[in-house]
Amino acid sequence: MFDEDFKFGVSLSGFQFEMGGGQVDPNTDWYHWSTDDLNDYAGLVSGDNPENGPNYWENYEQFHQLAEDAGMKAFRIGLEWSRIFPEATFAIDGGLENLADMEAVAHYSEMMKDLKSRDIDLMVDLNHFTLPAWAHDPLAVNRNRDMEKAGWVDERLPEEFKKFARFSVRQFGEYADSWSTMNEPNVVADLGYLSPKSGFPPAIISPEMFEKAMKNQARAHNQAYEAMKEETDRPVGLIYASVWIDGDESAEAAFEYSNYRFLDRTMENSDFLGVNYYTRSVVEKRDEGLQIGESEVTWRDLPGYGYACPPNGSSRAGRFSTDIGWEYYPEGLENVLLKFAEQYGKPMFVTENGTADAQDNYRPYYLLGHLEVLENIEDQVDLRGYYHWSLVDNFEWAEGFDKRFGLVHVDFEEKKYIPRPSYYLYREIIKQRTVGKLKQLLDLLDGEGASRV
Repeated sequence: MFDEDFKFGVSLSGFQFEMGGGQVDPNTDWYHWSTDDLNDYAGLVSGDNPENGPNYWENYEQFHQLAEDAGMKAFRIGLEWSRIFPEATFAIDGGLENLADMEAVAHYSEMMKDLKSRDIDLMVDLNHFTLPAWAHDPLAVNRNRDMEKAGWVDERLPEEFKKFARFSVRQFGEYADSWSTMNEPNVVADLGYLSPKSGFPPAIISPEMFEKAMKNQARAHNQAYEAMKEETDRPVGLIYASVWIDGDESAEAAFEYSNYRFLDRTMENSDFLGVNYYTRSVVEKRDEGLQIGESEVTWRDLPGYGYACPPNGSSRAGRFSTDIGWEYYPEGLENVLLKFAEQYGKPMFVTENGTADAQDNYRPYYLLGHLEVLENIEDQVDLRGYYHWSLVDNFEWAEGFDKRFGLVHVDFEEKKYIPRPSYYLYREIIKQRTVGKLKQLLDLLDGEGASRV
């Protein structure tokens, strides 16, 4: 069984969940990017508008009630830098209260108070992909290579992030049980500057900018950590997009490149490591190395595995793939956690793990399979909790509202929240603190799917 101190919960972000009612935040790079008509025409984004989202901002009590009713004791939220500082902070050293939107600060405080009143552990993440529009204009970067507002390529931004981090701890420190400086910085750099088809801003190919974005985010984390620890004794960590890598002899180098290259720069200044895991990659050796920034990539990803599977089909290994075409591969989570425990020896949380599954066909397998892995290795790693992604359906970046990751179905028109069967399965796992006999539920589900597990 899971230890009594092990916390089950869910992760949310700001931009993906907050909007949907009367409070629209148009001051982020992602808002400008996702609502741009030319991006929609080019197929870079879905055409869905984030202001039609699930409306966590106004309906937070309903969200928190769903978590409480399921017995959850952990909840991760994200702050939107642009809500708190809609105007640039470059010229300000102190007295940020005069520049901040204190109504937004007060509302975030009310949200946190409500969550804490339910005896739920609160993790606050400062940055989940989005940047204020005053810091990043991805349309100008993409269309004109105008670097006046260059986002994480801007050498000035780590200092501004440090200011935001210190301000946030001073304002919300009484509520937060733990802090994460940023979520998946490697995704921001990789998808923004090496993978334009992903639809992530600014959707250009520039190894030089990729390296700058990685280094500046590492600097931002390190500087923010030092500033935050001057203000609080609560844990401050980092959330990373991990991926397990299988394949030929090049797999080990690919794993180290994908994971250690950034974490080695930041783990000294981290009290814990948040591990986001969804699936694996499979690689094979390239005929010739490819230079990307300061590193030589000697492998290539193979299609038909991991993130590169047909939606609602199967991988080349016969594992099922979900609505978004991601392969079911829970063994990779075990491998990643064991590797990170050996490499860094830090306390860890699984801060994201889930699947896009509108019909809830796959999510029960996904929950049971990945939680079984965690239960089996709990005595081998310092694992503190599991945060499912996510509680409700959300705005899934360039994919819009089409990909549904929620334990709870969202009627986006009526803003109604309807628990899926997997919500009740998760509730039962939390109650029993083990997957145990619940694994027998797989026999009651589709036989073909169960055989794939």
